[in-house]
Amino acid sequence: MPDLRLAIAAIISFVASSFPVPKEKKLVWSDEFNYTGLPDANKWNYETGYIRNKEMQYYTRARKENARVENGNLIIEARLDSLQVDGKIAPVTSACLNTQGIAEWKYGRIEVRAKLPSALGTWPAIWMLGTDRANSGWPKAGEIDIMENVGFDPETVHTNIHTEAYNHVKKTNKGKATPFPKAYENYHIYAIEWTEEKIDFFLDDKMVFSFANEHTGNATWPYDKPFYLILNFAFGGTWGGQKGVDLKALPLKFYIDYVRVYQ
Repeated sequence: MPDLRLAIAAIISFVASSFPVPKEKKLVWSDEFNYTGLPDANKWNYETGYIRNKEMQYYTRARKENARVENGNLIIEARLDSLQVDGKIAPVTSACLNTQGIAEWKYGRIEVRAKLPSALGTWPAIWMLGTDRANSGWPKAGEIDIMENVGFDPETVHTNIHTEAYNHVKKTNKGKATPFPKAYENYHIYAIEWTEEKIDFFLDDKMVFSFANEHTGNATWPYDKPFYLILNFAFGGTWGGQKGVDLKALPLKFYIDYVRVYQ
């Protein structure tokens, strides 16, 4: 009997050593927004101006009317305005925050808990760009769209990747439009889990899309380099304004409860 027990123990030990235990993910960066005032300048940068996609909003820098932390949330607010910019009036303002030059990651779980705004013309997004964009340009440096939502189709959440080979300009981008009823009524968790082999996209705890490394080079997989995170609330533009805009709905708020990065 003792010999049998020893044999069983030896077998169990061999099997256990053949299957390494997965490493536990560690929180490496976060903003819980448990303070009040402007977003933490040690964690967030801003894009400013009229940036892309023929959007209506002017993105401001460190302006509490458009980006502030209160009641445990980062609030990005799009609003009707009369901001003077270079001698002209910016009629719609909002904010675009990013971690460019401050924090960047290669692989891991990027998780954002947020509540979306919704009206005709809204276009909130949680996304990432490759830090090599200044040298390689878009889309060679890569893009990861963790969450996009447009006000004319409020009950759909979009998750996409863009690379040199797969992008919306060529109409080859890879992604998923997922029905997500009344996403704007509550907070939800939008996340990716990114490894050397694939990027999995999650809405709450459900995986809705996965993009695999094809091992055919940078044109299809620029995701072996660092990326930075972007949170923005656009209004109008080539997609958000595709079916018009409702300016009377402004001001509107994009609430972010937290941002967490695990590796």
